[in-house]
Amino acid sequence: MRLYYVRFTPALLKAHAMLRDARPSRRSVIIAGSAAVLAGCTTDGKSPQTSAQGSAGPSAGPSAPPVTAQITAPADGAANLPAAMEVAVAVANASKTEVVFLDPAGGRIAAVPHQVPGSWVPAQQLQYGTAYRAQVTATGADGTTATATTGFTTMNKPGNLAKVTTVVTDGQTVGVAMPFIINFGVDVAKDQRAAVQQRLSVVSEPPQEGAWNWFTPKEVHFRPKDYWQPGTRLTLRASLGGLPIGGKWYAEKDLTVALTVGRRFLMEVENRTHQLTVTQDGQVVKTMPVSNGRPANPSASGHMMIMIKNEWEWFDSSSFGVPSDSKEGYRMKVYWPQRLTWDGEYFHSAPWSVGDQGKRNVSHGCTNLSPANAEWLWKQTLIGDPVIIRNTEEHVKWGNGWTDWDVPWEQYVKGSAVPYQPPVPPSASPSASATPSA
Repeated sequence: MRLYYVRFTPALLKAHAMLRDARPSRRSVIIAGSAAVLAGCTTDGKSPQTSAQGSAGPSAGPSAPPVTAQITAPADGAANLPAAMEVAVAVANASKTEVVFLDPAGGRIAAVPHQVPGSWVPAQQLQYGTAYRAQVTATGADGTTATATTGFTTMNKPGNLAKVTTVVTDGQTVGVAMPFIINFGVDVAKDQRAAVQQRLSVVSEPPQEGAWNWFTPKEVHFRPKDYWQPGTRLTLRASLGGLPIGGKWYAEKDLTVALTVGRRFLMEVENRTHQLTVTQDGQVVKTMPVSNGRPANPSASGHMMIMIKNEWEWFDSSSFGVPSDSKEGYRMKVYWPQRLTWDGEYFHSAPWSVGDQGKRNVSHGCTNLSPANAEWLWKQTLIGDPVIIRNTEEHVKWGNGWTDWDVPWEQYVKGSAVPYQPPVPPSASPSASATPSA
């Protein structure tokens, strides 16, 4: 994956607005930041390839090199193409390149640079069974332009569409540890994961380094190298609708989600002292006694995060194979539960263990709190707030919950289907918009 640091200049913000206005959604998408492609619907053209010479503008001089533009794929008249297709463009001597798709009625769909250099993808999903034209316009520094077009037809809607979902909702405020998570309805073939990943873009304002990790064949995550900075604005754009993902399957739809990162709220449980310490923006705001899992059912240590919150849930031991009417079984209504792992670790209210909290571990694996403390904590947290539990008898297993932060960064990036390359800092390049890594 190519990674970028982005400096938002007036020109880049104008491109942002162009892309926003081209989409029917109220939210705009900038494909940039740590997600691997440039921003907006125009970009500097510096391809070494050449084609037909462009027309001279009013300021053209005799020594100005000719501006050229060419679409190298798809071939004019190509048919039965996936709706998630891209256009390969070659330009020379251009200071600006713009690519658009034109539908049968002449409507314009903005294009954005793909992570594969020289390729562009539509900023919104194309329709199935529809004829389109793609047009590239290259403009030189002296005002001369060159234009090329190609026509193609997308395939009919396939019968095997795999769902594409994410765990967050548009406009949500999340914790500083929150990864972007994309789930697929079927396994994504190993040889298709790089192509999928190259159509996933994350914008962070301010820019922050991040990487994708394939947790499972059906699930891919994106996290930053360090916790998100409080107040960061995030946008995920997954240009997947109609993309082949292996076998007979195609991704069902595109996704666009915008998030805001909240304050830095961290929960740390020390098993040796049976205490939970809560800090906000680096300051301790509350310390609470807890009771963790007893030796027969220890809580797991590790870096986790708040995954799911409910005001109450039924806790039933039969859900993990222990009959609720047995000696070790239970079925009870539990208040203020906050899930940490898929196998059932929570923060929750436990009035029955208040006398043990701060002294000894008596739970079945959860972190017990008093009713007042559990309610207070529940009302403070956001999905994606980090939780660190230390010095218990076992460690959380990878993938048992959102364990993105439980491995070092150097190990996390190995889960990318595209070889990870660190971004080039903005100071290393004079570019005013974005600087790609090598």
